[in-house]
Amino acid sequence: MFFFKNVVMDAFRCSKYLILILSIFWRLDFAHGLRCYCNFESCPNSTCETDGYCYAATALENGLKKHTYHCWDREKIFPPGDKPIWCRKEESVDIYCCATDYCNRDYLPESNTSATAWQVLPWIMGLMVLGVCAAISLWWARRSPKVLKRESRSLFAPEDSCCETRHSMMTATIRDMIELTTSGSGSGLPLLVQRSIARQIQLVDIIGKGRFGEVWRGRWRGENVAVKIFSSREECSWFREAEIYQTVMLRHENILGFIAADNKDNGTWTQLWLITDYHENGSLFDFLGARTIDANTLVKMALSIATGLAHLHMDIVGTKGKPAIAHRDLKSKNILVKSNLTCVIGDLGLAVRHNVSSDSVDVPSTNRVGTKRYMAPEVLDESMDSRQFDPYKRSDVYSLGLVLWEIARRCGAMPDEYQPPYYECVPPDPALEDMRRVVCIERRRPVLPNRWHSDPVLSAISKVMKECWYQNPAARLTALRIKKTLANIATVDHFKL
Repeated sequence: MFFFKNVVMDAFRCSKYLILILSIFWRLDFAHGLRCYCNFESCPNSTCETDGYCYAATALENGLKKHTYHCWDREKIFPPGDKPIWCRKEESVDIYCCATDYCNRDYLPESNTSATAWQVLPWIMGLMVLGVCAAISLWWARRSPKVLKRESRSLFAPEDSCCETRHSMMTATIRDMIELTTSGSGSGLPLLVQRSIARQIQLVDIIGKGRFGEVWRGRWRGENVAVKIFSSREECSWFREAEIYQTVMLRHENILGFIAADNKDNGTWTQLWLITDYHENGSLFDFLGARTIDANTLVKMALSIATGLAHLHMDIVGTKGKPAIAHRDLKSKNILVKSNLTCVIGDLGLAVRHNVSSDSVDVPSTNRVGTKRYMAPEVLDESMDSRQFDPYKRSDVYSLGLVLWEIARRCGAMPDEYQPPYYECVPPDPALEDMRRVVCIERRRPVLPNRWHSDPVLSAISKVMKECWYQNPAARLTALRIKKTLANIATVDHFKL
């Protein structure tokens, strides 16, 4: 029995190596660069040359499959010097990359219209060997019904379960899939599922613009999603934000829900997509500019933001633990309002992670900096020790204090008009010198209206603000302490969420 199995395995190995050697022999050519099959109009004789990879891609457009064949130059590969991250075999079945002449032409059978008999011959030989092996295996199985029955269970049960999984994926919502694959607390969907979702999304309308690119509302099987489209020069920011969102154990009800990251070739340039949950109320900045709130909503919003920040700052120890993360750009424009008026923290492109084992800080390579208006004094005067992690957390707490001030101004019977922090001291788009003068030299902070002192909720929250924006970073509250203080305000006898 064991001898027979070894013979069959040797036959398989021989056929595989024979096909590989013949393919290399017929395609080897030292006189030119890597030649690839190309179906672009700009390619002469359906051929392009590159110093990188050939690729074949399949995408869904209006319910129809579209096949693309082209060259991928080495200078466009990310990360540099390696196979493109979205072409690694274990991560995708939609994009196929290879590095021998015309190797991408044979990836999809229907596209191989110009194959010659010599190109087909290795495959015929391989199939013949496999056919002989299959016939011998069938003959042996018939002689041993018990063996056949046992092997049937092992061979077909996984296939059945795979079909069931595929069926459930076709009918599930995004939330169902996230709960199925991550138990609600993991790092997001598997990369294969991410790419599948991204290629089925239809962009509906644009809902925002920023220095990174645009944000669109998209539709996926009747569900709204937010699609953040990065420009090609912001590739590092896109990669970093996707990487942070997929940190293990990051998923939380007060952190913007990550769905997928993908790249989309629109024919002229490559779009970099980051797909997240969609919240129709938009950013906290837009919400406060259009609406006033009551004390109940004030505490609900403040507590949810503090809870999200405390989760970011917390490190969870374990084999699949979560590192502590600092946001570095916390502001009302980077906080979204959910339908129940609680908030989620988004835009993690500038976030830093704490490496506990080496006590070092993982800082992104992007040249972007935080928003000047929300920068802490130690960041403005460059006195912060960027090699330690705690200063980053304390800087986030300072920014949180300013956000709480923005929310509180819109609360009460006679709310104030919405204004950003330090609106009375600096221009609408302040320079670093403006903020440094006001915050570091003059040591000014946002003004607390007199009416807050007579309101128990506003008075309590104003005390929290003051403890967030101390000039001395070490004197500021931690995010966890702020969360507990706000939770106590929410549970007093005369005030219930």
